[in-house]
Amino acid sequence: MSTTLSKLSSAESIELEEKYGAHNYHPLPVVLAKGEGVHVWDAEGKQYYDFLSAYSAVNQGHCHPKIVKALIDQASTLGLTSRAFYNNVLGEFEQYITSYFGFDKVLPMNSGAEAVETALKLARKWAYEVKGIAENQAKIIVCENNFHGRTTTVISFSNDPVARKNFGPYTPGFVKIPYNDTQALEEALKDDNVAAFLVEPIQGEAGVYVPNDEYLAKCNEMCKAKNVLFIADEVQTGVARTGELLAVNYENVTPDILILGKAVSGGVYPVSAVLANDEIMNVIKPGEHGSTFGGNPTAAKVSMAALKVIKDEKLAENAKELGDLFRAEMNRIIESSELVNTVRGKGLLNAIIINDTEESSTAWNICVALKDNGLLAKPTHGNIIRFAPPLVITKEQLMDCVAIIEKTLTEFTK
Repeated sequence: MSTTLSKLSSAESIELEEKYGAHNYHPLPVVLAKGEGVHVWDAEGKQYYDFLSAYSAVNQGHCHPKIVKALIDQASTLGLTSRAFYNNVLGEFEQYITSYFGFDKVLPMNSGAEAVETALKLARKWAYEVKGIAENQAKIIVCENNFHGRTTTVISFSNDPVARKNFGPYTPGFVKIPYNDTQALEEALKDDNVAAFLVEPIQGEAGVYVPNDEYLAKCNEMCKAKNVLFIADEVQTGVARTGELLAVNYENVTPDILILGKAVSGGVYPVSAVLANDEIMNVIKPGEHGSTFGGNPTAAKVSMAALKVIKDEKLAENAKELGDLFRAEMNRIIESSELVNTVRGKGLLNAIIINDTEESSTAWNICVALKDNGLLAKPTHGNIIRFAPPLVITKEQLMDCVAIIEKTLTEFTK
C-alpha cells in the first residue's frame, strides 16, 4: 500500500475506511479527491457532476474562491477563542445574518443536529418561562418520516427503525402526526401542554416530499392561534436551495424559530444557526446552552462570505428557473419510461421515484450506473433518487446532466 496519503488509489482509500472507520455510512463506491463548482474528481482523475451537493451543503459550488478566501484569511488571523471571550467578528456576523433573514437574534452552533437540539431546548424553556406550561410537561409536535438529525433526542421522535433500533431509552415529550395533514395538527394542538410544532418545509431525507400548497401557512396560523411556536427546520431546504431564500417564503411564513445549517457556510466549514426574536431568544441565559466552536471567528467570516455569494450570484433565482426546467425534462423522460414513476421537488431539490419496492436494489444500481456515466447521486428510502446539484450550475450543464440521466435510464432498461 502507498505510504503517501495524497497518492492513495480509490481502492486503497476504501480499504482504509473499511478497516479503521466506524461503518455508520454506506457510500457509493467512488473516492473523491477534488472539487470545483459543480464538478468533483476521483482519486484517479475522473470528472463527475455532483448531484447531491453534500446533502445541499454545497449550494455555492465546491471550493468557491470567495468563501475559501474568507476561510484562509480568518483562520490565518484568529481561528478560535471559545465564547469565554468576545471576538471581533462574531457581532458583525450576528448583525449580518439576523438582518439577512429578518430576526432579532441568532444562536450560532456547528452542525444541523446541534441546531435542532438548540431549537428544542429554546422552545421548552420558552414554554415554561413565557407560556406558563408546568415544568417538564411541555410537548413538541413533530411529523412522521421526519429527518432532523441522529442525536439521541432526535431519534426519539423518528419512526425510521434503522435510526432508532437499540438506541433507547428514548427522550419523552414528543407527539408524532402525519406530514401534510392539517387536521392531525389541529387535533394535536388541543393539548394545552404543546409548546411547539417542528416541521421540514419539504421532507428531504424522506424522499423530497413536497406538501400541499398553503400547508405551511395553515400550520403557522393554527400554531399562532394556540400560542404554539412554529419551528421551521430549513437545514436542507434553506439558503436558496428550493428557489427562494427559504422554502417557507413560498407561503409568506415567518417561523417563530428558524433552523439553518449546511449551505450557511457553503460547505466550507461546519456552521449552523438558530434564529428567533427577542421574546423567545432572551429566555436563554449564560451557562444554559453553548458550544466551544459555535460562533468562532472563522465560522463567522465564512458564513458571511457564503451568504453574500447567494445574493450576489442570484442563486435562488437560478435554482427556481433551472428547477422548473429539470422537472419538465424529467417528466418528458418519464412519459416514455416504465422505470420511473414520478419526479417531485422545488427549485433544485428534486427526486425521482423508481418503479420498484423500497427493499429493491434498483435505485442503488441506477446510481452506480449514473456514476459510471459521470454523475453522482444517491438513493434515499430504497426506491427514490435525490437530485440536488450545486446552485451555480448553468443551463448548459444542467442539460448535459439531463442527457446523462436519460442515457443511463435508457441503458438500464435494456
